Amino acid sequence: MKKKIFYLLFLSVFASVLGMGIISPLMPLYAKNLGASGIWLGIVFSAYAVSRGIFTPLIGKLSDKKGRKMLIVSGLFLYSITSLLYISVSTIYSFTIIRLIHGLSSAMIIPIAMAYIGETTEKGKEGIAMGTFNTALFLGMAAGPFLGGMFDAMFGMSSAFYAMAGLTGAAFLATLIFLPDLQPEKENKKKSIPLKTIIKNKTVKSLLVFRVIEAVARSGIMVFLPLFGAAKHISISELGILISVNLFLTGLLQRPFGILADKLNKFSMILVGMSISAVMLTLIPFCSNFTSLLIVSSLIGLASAISIPASSAIIVNIGKNGSMGASMGIFSSGMSAGMALSPILLGIVMDKIGINSVFWFAGGITLFGIACFYSLSRAQYGVRSQLSTKKNAGR
Repeated sequence: MKKKIFYLLFLSVFASVLGMGIISPLMPLYAKNLGASGIWLGIVFSAYAVSRGIFTPLIGKLSDKKGRKMLIVSGLFLYSITSLLYISVSTIYSFTIIRLIHGLSSAMIIPIAMAYIGETTEKGKEGIAMGTFNTALFLGMAAGPFLGGMFDAMFGMSSAFYAMAGLTGAAFLATLIFLPDLQPEKENKKKSIPLKTIIKNKTVKSLLVFRVIEAVARSGIMVFLPLFGAAKHISISELGILISVNLFLTGLLQRPFGILADKLNKFSMILVGMSISAVMLTLIPFCSNFTSLLIVSSLIGLASAISIPASSAIIVNIGKNGSMGASMGIFSSGMSAGMALSPILLGIVMDKIGINSVFWFAGGITLFGIACFYSLSRAQYGVRSQLSTKKNAGR
């Protein structure tokens, strides 16, 4: 039963992320065709992350009370319909609204699927379970842009949106028919923990810091590394390789480092990953060719592979007190907040100081994040949930 749940959710999340990846290289062109200015381009890209960040904690909380299957199924259905709506947009305003709806549908899928996996994972195997599951996210993100370019070249831009609709539509049917509906236990419903209480947990705060910092590093690679590489006369195909290798490496190493996370100190692994990322970001301005940038991009991918399974395992342990959906929702909102704000912040740095400063600034923010993470988490080594402690103390 557990394997059936895992494989269904793995494929559903992979389909939704792959679909999103397929349209990602076409989004700027699509927005430009609708007359989007630079500001509106930023708004369009941020709308998805903002919507997702707002709704994930609320939907996660709802899933703890009402169950997870119908939320995932509804999210996949809405995702599929939204994919088709992209084709009919005629103004940048309607495009932005669809991006907001798309963010809502994503909030109903990925964090809830992660909560489903976390809830059915055996104690002591959280790292390998979440590491394996996270593979779907990164491999989907890595393969999507390549397929999107192929669809556009062979069949036109609209074909990419039809492909996304088809993938998520198939995932919707498979999940609706085959995914077991595991209802929350009555005991968990009664001991539902408020979102404010979860956020006050220092461990959760430290993970939110990590997620925001991870988003800063990812923005540096996804958004600004191509601009830096172009200035160094690196070809478009080589720029694509830099990003793909980063994502593929992160995805392929999720399971091995998930296994390690079950054996080693998870907080230490996060600190190691963040430290590697900080150093590599600051070294980017000193890279002068494709080979040096490939090494740096690969090491940043390695850094993510080290830290993400460990952080996912920690949040699973926290959520096992009956707040799995809410905890996963808050965990996901940290990345969404970072992805919404960091491109804008780093873009301002680039406009005011220059492209090199983007990576030094991102590295500096990461170092500051390391200090904040350590300060919040140093008393939490051993992954003991404050929430459970407080609850027991009140009895």
